[in-house]
Amino acid sequence: MFTGIITDVGRVRRVEKTGDTRFEIETSYDTDTIDIGASIACSGPCLTVVEKGEGWFAVDVSDETLSCTNLDDWREGTKVNLERALKIGDELGGHVVTGHVDAVVMVLHQETVGDSTRLVFSLPAKYAGLVAAKGSICLDGISLTVNEVGDDSFGVNIIPHTQEHTTFGTLTVGRRINFEIDVLARYVARMTEVNNKK
Repeated sequence: MFTGIITDVGRVRRVEKTGDTRFEIETSYDTDTIDIGASIACSGPCLTVVEKGEGWFAVDVSDETLSCTNLDDWREGTKVNLERALKIGDELGGHVVTGHVDAVVMVLHQETVGDSTRLVFSLPAKYAGLVAAKGSICLDGISLTVNEVGDDSFGVNIIPHTQEHTTFGTLTVGRRINFEIDVLARYVARMTEVNNKK
């Protein structure tokens, strides 16, 4: 479980494709405090640490994960938003994030509004009813507030702090982004679906 508050921006230092795909990621985390088998959210997806060294850790990614995330776009040098798993008693600064990516969305529009950046993303029809203005959304692992929702798009504003401390400082139109809906919306939708069948 995560909060969508990014605590480090890592960098892919190596990509190895054998059976699964292995990514080695450089980090400023003290890797002595990371156990093999620990979960780390890497630009959204919750991934398992399978190997580590001083200043880096490795994760294995299955073809299934590659098919439903943007990790297939990662190359050596790709920057990665990182968040370690939530511990009991930690501050919940964002919202409850599972690290289970629902879809990949695309940056459609970008503009400067004051000191902030307004971003508009595509919205798959399947999830249109699960995104609400003033609700929470997780994009590439970042907890954000939705500003507006259209039939096939939604918008968020990125403040300077988020631009400086995440990969969103270098975002461009056309970029593919990992998208996770709010877990509360997921369960409300499921309850509605079940109740409508009764």
